[in-house]
Order: sequence, then structure tokens, then C-alpha cells
Amino acid sequence: MSLLFSPKKLGPHQLDNRIIVAPMCQYSAQEGYPTAWHTMHYGQLALSGASLVIVEATAVEPRGRISYKDLGIWSDQHGSELKKLVENIKQYSPAKIGIQIAHAGRKASTDLPWNGGASLAPDSPNGWQKVAPSEIPFSHHHQPHALAIDEIEEIKQAFVNAARRAELAGFDVIEIHGAHGYLLHEFLSPLSNHRTDQYGGDFNNRSRLLVDIFVAVKNAVSENVCVGVRISATDWVEGGWDLESTIALTQHLEELGCHYIHVSSGGLSEKQEIKLGPNYQVPFAQAIYNETQLPVITVGLITEPEQAEAILLTEQADFIALGRGILYDPRWPWHAAEKLKQTIKVAPQYLRCAPHGSKGFFK
Repeated sequence: MSLLFSPKKLGPHQLDNRIIVAPMCQYSAQEGYPTAWHTMHYGQLALSGASLVIVEATAVEPRGRISYKDLGIWSDQHGSELKKLVENIKQYSPAKIGIQIAHAGRKASTDLPWNGGASLAPDSPNGWQKVAPSEIPFSHHHQPHALAIDEIEEIKQAFVNAARRAELAGFDVIEIHGAHGYLLHEFLSPLSNHRTDQYGGDFNNRSRLLVDIFVAVKNAVSENVCVGVRISATDWVEGGWDLESTIALTQHLEELGCHYIHVSSGGLSEKQEIKLGPNYQVPFAQAIYNETQLPVITVGLITEPEQAEAILLTEQADFIALGRGILYDPRWPWHAAEKLKQTIKVAPQYLRCAPHGSKGFFK
């Protein structure tokens, strides 16, 4: 059997295969609420054959959105609307459904990407005041407000409230967003965190907020919910957050009962020098895989079934997350199963579409 199509546990859940849909922002919400776009978008991805679909970064408070069109989960009504989305999907798909809970920090208050994605000033119609560990702006964005201790406590509670709502909405997996230059990553990196209190300075202080939020979220939900963390393994900048720190943080999260680590990189600094290419982030995943027992999800320019299979065979990661590739080809898992001569579960409505001569690979 292909490893890509072999089952494996992720926290309390048994996944049918190792293919995961990574969270990808859609910038299509209304006041944080999901729209018909989300029903169509996540519906098709949940019918793709992937075993887990993680819903995009969903803000724990209004100012934690990247753009004014981001999803939110800062009220019970947001939770109720997301519950409808999950229930609609689960009527027809066996896939597990996750949600990434997030705060954009100093990278918040932007225009939509297809409008240029520029930073929006606090006094602009769709803008607001950004917050961050320190008053250090990202690139050419406006200066953020440095969070006071009481404000940090409020954000912690916002993550906890979001997690509770996510469980009530029926999500199987909660992923805490600690990557890509957003708030929790900003606290981790010495490039963006110049605080001198208990949340700044050494590694333990800079990682305190993410760790505190993880523990609080894990304690706030039942054992039926898988709780993991997404992290940028490196800032790709000299003197920034690095792989050694990521491994140390992952080992600590493992001790605290984290269910998985989702390994990405970059996003914190405009000075980053990323060496793009196939598998460019896989070495980071492998380094973490080698130093912990935690299930590792890898992502980034993994486009071919044989490539994904090789990553698993050579023990560089436990799961393969697909991003842009599965947007381009929402039937990627079907095509991978055919190429690797495996079988895959599909909705009965689609059984008769198997190509001539390949009918055996649909379950």
C-alpha cells in the first residue's frame, strides 16, 4: 500500500489518508460571517478525497482579521453560522473538518489581495488600528499599538472563547496559527518582539503567549477535539526566529499534549530570503520529525503524487498538506490515487465518473 493512502491517527481522530487541505484565506466573509462562497469552496474541497480540510485563518477578534473580509469567530453568532457550514459539509463528506483560529497582529487591516493588499490606515473606511508585541511596523504598514498586559489577557481569552465555539460548531480539529508573521509569530521572533516584560527577551518569554494560549485552548475543549499548532520554522532572516527555536518549542508543546505541528516558514519580515523550489520547507519538517514524536504536517510546493509519497517513505513527515495545488486541482487526491494505483473513497454520486479502465480505484 502507498503511505499517502494509508490511515494514520491525528490526535483522537483516525484519518483515512495522509492528505490534508491547508488553511487558505478566501477574503469572502461579510462582517466575519461565512457566505455562499465558503459553502461552495469548502464543499468541493471536502469532496476531494483529502482526509482533513482545515478552514482558513478565522479571527478571534475583529482587529485580528487580516482584511475586512476575513472569517471571524469572535461571537456566538459567528459560531452558529460556522456550525451550519460544517453541518452542510458533513452531510455528504466523510472528511474531518478543522479550523485555524488566528490573530493577524501587525499584519491586520489590509485591503483585499486582488485589490493590491495594501495596508489600510486606522481612519480609512475598512481599516482599524493594528496591535503587536512592540511598536514595530511590518514593511510599509502603519505603526501598530504595543499590547499592554491586560490586552494580552483579553486576547488569550478570545482564543479560548473561539476554541469553545469551534467545538460547538462541530469542528474536529483546532489549529492555533503561530506562523506567517501574524500575532503569535510576532511574539516568538526577536525581530518583532522588543518587549522587556514577561513576554519579551529570552526564548521562554517570547514563546510564553503561544504556549499559554495552547494550554488554555487544550483545557477548554473536550478530548474529542484535536488541537495542533502551525508554525513558521524560520524567518529566513539573520537573527530572527530559527529552526533550533522551533524544535525547542515543538518539544515543549509535545510535553504539554499538543496533537501535531504544521510546519511552514517565513512571513514575518520583508527582508526574508526564501529559497523557493519543490520541497523547500520539507527539511524543516524532517528536522522536527527527527527530534520529536509529534505528528508532523509538511507543506510548500508539493505538487506531484510521487513527490508526496517519497516524503512519507523517507520519513520526513507524517502528513502532506496541499495549498495552492489543490485550489488548482480540487481532485488532486483522486488523480494521485489513480497514479499510485490506490483506491480512494468518493461520494456515491461520483462513482460513475471513473475513467475507463480505472474504475477499480473508487471505493
